[in-house]
Amino acid sequence: MSRRSRYKDSTYFTAEPGFAASFPGIRPRNIGQATGIVEYPLKQWDRLDKLSFHYYSDVDLWWRILDANPEVLCGIDLFIEPEAQEENRQESAGKTLLIPGASE
Repeated sequence: MSRRSRYKDSTYFTAEPGFAASFPGIRPRNIGQATGIVEYPLKQWDRLDKLSFHYYSDVDLWWRILDANPEVLCGIDLFIEPEAQEENRQESAGKTLLIPGASE
């Protein structure tokens, strides 16, 4: 794992005594309190990569936004695809998304 990875300090799953390891992945990493928060009202066509570019000038830092919103398990849960029905697209619009400061 890269030394620059945000998962570098995470621990790996280990088998309990008497059991074979069934999942060789890593445990979730600890996420600290986000600071420098901006409350952003979601618009109908927003995307995490575009918000990341707007706030951090880097499309790859979208995970910072997800870290600041722990109630969101998956980024796609925030956004409705353009092909979805009109009432579903408007569901996410107006929800507040927390955007952490760029210096974290």
